Amino acid sequence: MRKLAWMIAVLMLAGCGEGRDVEAPKKPAAVSTPAAAAAPQWAVEVRGETPQAVSDLTGWLIEHSFMSSVVRENGKERVLVGPFSTKAEAEAGQENITAALVRAKKRNIETLVVDYPTTR
Repeated sequence: MRKLAWMIAVLMLAGCGEGRDVEAPKKPAAVSTPAAAAAPQWAVEVRGETPQAVSDLTGWLIEHSFMSSVVRENGKERVLVGPFSTKAEAEAGQENITAALVRAKKRNIETLVVDYPTTR
């Protein structure tokens, strides 16, 4: 009986909002200047000295509120946190990540401030 109640509740919730034409509010197009588009972006690369699963590292970063991305370059995966608009912001982010690594007693993991890759 419980399973039937759950199934009905799930089906009802799945059908909520069906048939409605709801449009997301449109944002005005941002006008970017060539100087702003060409501004360098920075990221913090997080890597371990010993081979570690990328999913373990990114999972740990997400658990500690650091949004990361994985970039593949030359067949090698890099874990990046960012992008940051200035190098000072990236260095501050690096300090935060390093402090969290020390608190969690994670060893053999280093952080580097690098240029954020423009092509993904």
